[in-house]
Amino acid sequence: MAQKDISQAQTSSEQPSLAVKVPAGSNKPLSSKSLEYTSKGVTDNDIFLLPSTDFQLLGLLTAVAALVRLFRIYQPSSVVFDEVHFGGFASKYIKGRFFMDVHPPLAKLLLTLAGWLAGFDGDFDFKDIGKDYVEPGVPYVAMRLLPALMGVMTIPTIFLTLKATGCRTMTAAMGAGLIIFENGLLTQSRLILLDSPLIIFTAFTILAWTCFTNQHEQGPSKAFDLSWWFWLTATGLGLGATVSVKWVGLFTIAWVGSLTLVQLWVLIGDTETVTLRIWFKHFLARLFCLVIIPVTFYMGLFAIHFVCLVNPGDGDGFMSSEFQATLNSKSMQDVPADVVLGSRVSIRHHNTHGGYLHSHNHMYPTGSKQQQITLYPHKDENNVWLLENQTQPEGPNGPIMGLNAWDSIDPVKIKDGTTLRLYHSVTDRRLHSHDVRPPVSEADWQNEVSAYGYEGFEGDANDFFRVEIVKSMSDGAAAREHVRTIETKFRLIHVMTGCALFSHKVKLPDWGFDQQEVTCAKQGTLPNSIWYVEQNEHPKLGPEAEKVNYKNPGFMGKFWELQKVMWTTNAGLVESHAWDSRPPSWPVLRRGINFWGKDHRQIYLIGNPIIWWSSTAAIAIYFIFKALAVLRWQRGYQDYENIQFKRFDYEIGTSVLGWAFHYFPFYLMQRQLFLHHYFPALYFAIIALCQVYDFATNRIASLGLRERPAIGRSGIAAFLAISIVAFTLYTPLSYGNPWTRSACNKMKLLNTWDFDCSTFHTDLGQYSRSSPSTGSAEQTAAPVSSAPSDQQSSKDLNVTPQPAADAPSLSRSEKVEYRDQDGNILDEEQVAALEGKVSFETRYETRTRVIDANGNEIADGPVGADGFAPPHPDVDREPETAAEVSDDEGRDSPATASPDDDLGKEMFVQKADGGKPRPASEGSEATR
Repeated sequence: MAQKDISQAQTSSEQPSLAVKVPAGSNKPLSSKSLEYTSKGVTDNDIFLLPSTDFQLLGLLTAVAALVRLFRIYQPSSVVFDEVHFGGFASKYIKGRFFMDVHPPLAKLLLTLAGWLAGFDGDFDFKDIGKDYVEPGVPYVAMRLLPALMGVMTIPTIFLTLKATGCRTMTAAMGAGLIIFENGLLTQSRLILLDSPLIIFTAFTILAWTCFTNQHEQGPSKAFDLSWWFWLTATGLGLGATVSVKWVGLFTIAWVGSLTLVQLWVLIGDTETVTLRIWFKHFLARLFCLVIIPVTFYMGLFAIHFVCLVNPGDGDGFMSSEFQATLNSKSMQDVPADVVLGSRVSIRHHNTHGGYLHSHNHMYPTGSKQQQITLYPHKDENNVWLLENQTQPEGPNGPIMGLNAWDSIDPVKIKDGTTLRLYHSVTDRRLHSHDVRPPVSEADWQNEVSAYGYEGFEGDANDFFRVEIVKSMSDGAAAREHVRTIETKFRLIHVMTGCALFSHKVKLPDWGFDQQEVTCAKQGTLPNSIWYVEQNEHPKLGPEAEKVNYKNPGFMGKFWELQKVMWTTNAGLVESHAWDSRPPSWPVLRRGINFWGKDHRQIYLIGNPIIWWSSTAAIAIYFIFKALAVLRWQRGYQDYENIQFKRFDYEIGTSVLGWAFHYFPFYLMQRQLFLHHYFPALYFAIIALCQVYDFATNRIASLGLRERPAIGRSGIAAFLAISIVAFTLYTPLSYGNPWTRSACNKMKLLNTWDFDCSTFHTDLGQYSRSSPSTGSAEQTAAPVSSAPSDQQSSKDLNVTPQPAADAPSLSRSEKVEYRDQDGNILDEEQVAALEGKVSFETRYETRTRVIDANGNEIADGPVGADGFAPPHPDVDREPETAAEVSDDEGRDSPATASPDDDLGKEMFVQKADGGKPRPASEGSEATR
């Protein structure tokens, strides 16, 4: 980017010192001001013109990266961490079932494409950590290959980025090596997760912007040529792709946007070569490439998202009724517009999207113990209510009795102020309220709402509800005068107590089938007491009656609504998680994330401490440099007259600015955060580290290292060697390889690193002597198959062995086991160390084992460790009224009520077994 020189700089051949101070009493200026925006000290670093040796080295580094990233990528062959969510999204894309996730769709679509091309049919649900991939034939390796290959591509990207900044080839190779051997980036790129696509698109954007900046800084001679346009357009595409993976891409947009403003500001100051017309040309070029292209790319991804998800799913409950009506089997036929006495209606809650006013033949366990009233999100016959007047209609011979009394008379519209009774046809009870506290929200201003009565019972005054039309929310003049289907929004005021029929984002316990609570609120907020009629039937409203339906929101309406729901849901993810962490801990690598554990192995997300802490030190060095530079500038020193001083400040400052944009905003967030949120900032920090090293060994003459390149190369070799050693020491946690407890304990450099060393065997030989067991204490919810042995094919590994007909008879044996609070078996040394410090509780268990002819135990099917991984929202128990609704027939609505009701889908916090791996809430749908 252009740097407007304030003085004539000395040439590099003169080797100026870094500190120059104006002589006292001198009035002679050091240099004259240059008005052209060409930056001094900048060379053409076109990456397409690199020597062949650079490309050969780049190919070698990429090959090494492929070996590291793809090594045993089939391991483990079961669901790991947030594969629960993002693999599940692939299933839903293939089935076309709508879901709601807080992340944009690009990476999820790419993962789905990889699975589909490999033959994935979407039948596997990814519900639990540890669920086996091999037996159902899930092409999980192909799906993991996509993020792995993206992780591989990060290596040539950082190499070319460093070359574009002007670094030496050896420095660029060092940067590539640091990315290759960074354990955290390795672990995240080997699984079906979003972070590897996010990193590669962020890296590509950095590369494109760095190349464009280099073109721009060369001045007017490079402006608007083919290379200039290519890299500017590529930057826009990179920004669009980055923000289409995660909204973290907004930080990348902020970084590029801030530097763009600096460029435009410098251009204004060039009065020699930049006219007003040329300045606007620069402005419009950046507006098109850096704003229009990313926005179009982002919106185009959501257009594909909507085309793929055309069927109802477990996420459409987050969306408005108008949105849901665009899904297959959710659209409804036109219905009569006028709601009249005797209409059979379904009444829907407006604010929470929680569903329909509902009742079923189950009673409250407390309070009046009358029949429950809930909100239920599925269309169901238990949602149908007959609207009765408070008195029976009059006929020629007196009142017309019976529930069908209004069917034989001319329709009578329900107007504002009409008093109604709501009769539940299935259970022959009427909507009812009284001065009894609700079973869940036991506030004084809340009254219980129930269904009361029996067939033939005339009811009482507590069944009366007055219609109060909310004119400001109703659509059309007619809808403000009388109740019209969909168009009229109204409140139902209980006549005897004055409270309003009310629902909020509170679910009933198991006895209420997790449906949403309905109460009668004396001081309820307006939005939560608003209702409208969705279905409307009456014998007198025939085919000729006026019909209405939901308005089609169109693409823009659906797009904007989904963005608001994503934002609201994301902002609400404030509940803690067993493995979350806060931003101050990230630069020092204070804590990782437990991804998976089974068969005395573990995958734990932890970075390479050498690389992590060195990159943090580089950031600190720049801040110290900047603070001293500002102080010296204030004291009158002319340090910025030195070209290399200025280039050091600008080039490394650009990278540190990117680090700051991708790090400090997290301090403002109250939502769940995890170590992997730091990865984009880590990438910038590694670039800054390499730039600092390159300046110190190659570009700052006063340090004396430029004339001794062997020292710089030796430093790179030593640093990479130390990083590789650290990488190797932590690979058991990255790959899930065998490890020993003693080696594990030695690698705990910080006491906050909470990977569980007791998971591992005490001796590596124990791994070869024991085969994976489906019932081990360390097991997750489903077994994971091991690699085939010489004596057993991979096909047989996933078939539960059956005992032979002549299996040995049962025998009894006794064994004493000591376990900790997490169920891990303690050896004799551990027990001895704990004696006198803790109390042991005795528990007797009876276990059945099947033994083959050789005395080897045969696993009797998968034995899950309850509570090891949290339940995924897709396996939440369905309400009893939904028992007969099948997925194949089209679910009319999700099993959940609203985004806030389903925050648990993104905010799983396991109350027990806090040290076990579990999905991050942010990955979930209806999520986090």
